[in-house]
Amino acid sequence: MLHKLVTAPMNLVIKVGEKVKEEADKELYDLPTIQQKLIQLQMMYELEEIPEDVFKEKEDELLTRYEIAKRREMEQWEELTKRKE
Repeated sequence: MLHKLVTAPMNLVIKVGEKVKEEADKELYDLPTIQQKLIQLQMMYELEEIPEDVFKEKEDELLTRYEIAKRREMEQWEELTKRKE
């Protein structure tokens, strides 16, 4: 009983931390979100709202995130297909 009282707050903090990480990863590596941000970035550049150097820097960042997201998606797909076999 005492063990549960001592570890319960720690377990709660761990679970909250895991949930925050999960939500952050979803925001960072969500393919539709990244695609939308790339479109917005392109529009801002074409409307001359941002300079070319800022556009290139942010585009590189978003494309890197897109590649990571795509890789994660493929890994999840492969894992699911292995489980079915």
